[in-house]
Amino acid sequence: MAKLKLDLHEIFNKGKEIDRALEDILVDAMDRRIEEVEIIPGKGSGQLKKKVLRFLDQPHIKSKIHRTVKDSKNFGRLFVYFKY
Repeated sequence: MAKLKLDLHEIFNKGKEIDRALEDILVDAMDRRIEEVEIIPGKGSGQLKKKVLRFLDQPHIKSKIHRTVKDSKNFGRLFVYFKY
């Protein structure tokens, strides 16, 4: 199974770039029909992870996602699975 990975460590404090990176990887995954995207907001204070979860919870994004899974072994990682 193919998957894409997005590490947000480099742009953790740049809100518009974070949104653009998330949008780009999700569109890329949907265009290529990739079932899993790994997003790494990092551990930190948890604010970036919350931002990512809010982004994924938007109605136009949420309708395309099958489920979002928080990694139980690594707090700083999320997995997004798509409906096809």
